[in-house]
Parts: sequence; C-alpha cells; structure tokens
Amino acid sequence: MKIKLLVIGKTDETSIRELIHKYTKRIKGFTSFELEIIPDLKNHNNLSQQLQKEKEGNLLLQKISSSDYVVLLDEKGQEMTSVGFADFLQKKMNTGLKNLIFIIGGPYGFSKEIYQRANAKIALSKMTFSHQIVRPVFLEQLYRGLTILHNHPYHHA
Repeated sequence: MKIKLLVIGKTDETSIRELIHKYTKRIKGFTSFELEIIPDLKNHNNLSQQLQKEKEGNLLLQKISSSDYVVLLDEKGQEMTSVGFADFLQKKMNTGLKNLIFIIGGPYGFSKEIYQRANAKIALSKMTFSHQIVRPVFLEQLYRGLTILHNHPYHHA
C-alpha cells in the first residue's frame, strides 16, 4: 500500500520544513510514502473563502482516483489514540488497498465536494491547528503508527 499526503501550499517556516523532511524520511523506512504539495492559488487574496475552498477542492480532486481511500484531516473527524491510528493503518493494509490518501486542506478547510469524496475524517485534536503546523504533527503520528505496527521502540506507552 502506498500512503500519500496531499497538502495545499508550500510550507513557509524553515523549522517546520525540517520536521516534515525528518518524518518523511523516517516514514519511507517503513512504507511507500509521498508528500505532494499543491501550489497555492494565484491571487487567492482576491477570492472569497468559499471560492478558494472550491478551487482548492477541484485541484485536490484531480489528484485522486476513484479507487483511492481518502482521509481528510479535519477537526470534525474521528479522534483516536496513536495505537488506534496504528490499528486503522493496519486494517487498511489488510484490505489490499493500493492507495491511502490523507489530505490537509488550505487555511479555510475543504469544499463540500471534498467532504463528499472522502471515505473518512480524522481529527488530530479537538484543538485547531494551522494548515502549516498540522503537517509535521500528522507526519509524526503516521511515523508513530508505523513504528507501533513494527514493534519499534519509538512508541513506548
């Protein structure tokens, strides 16, 4: 199974980019993984929040095939423990799924078309994170989940 993380816009902060790189490299030691950055919309400051979400949603839909299992990282999603997330990953691996796609939306969230296409929603917390900082937070949890599945000592709860 290949895991892909789709994000809107480049990461601005150097320290955040370094964390993303660190965990991306670690994840690739366990599974096939790709981080794909969809460029920010041109002139997005001139768009309403709704129109920006719709345009970003159209770009995201172009990156997803009908057979992909799509998980939105969304504050209204299901909360789970790290072990529960590892179980979620294992169940997806056991199904023979080809592509598991996680999506972090832009600063205003997702369009209704993306919500309709999603197979699942996961919340990393009841708190709201910026769409920039949630990237390394999610990647760390993905890495942690994979280490749990491989009995690696990283997760020692």
